[in-house]
Amino acid sequence: MTLVSLLTFAAEESEHHGNVALETVIFGIIALAVFGLLALVTASYRNVANRHAHKAEAYAKTHAAELQRSGHGH
Repeated sequence: MTLVSLLTFAAEESEHHGNVALETVIFGIIALAVFGLLALVTASYRNVANRHAHKAEAYAKTHAAELQRSGHGH
């Protein structure tokens, strides 16, 4: 193929396409839905550590010596 025939072929092909932005909008919608679902999963773990504070306090009282020796905690 020569350069002229290649350019002519490319020009003919480009005329047959519609609105590319409209054709690819579905990918944006899918990405938005996936990130929305991931945001819901992340939000569902909010404040999980405080749901059972009474259990954490009871564990800290019974295992106080072990927690001090291990060096964990704040």
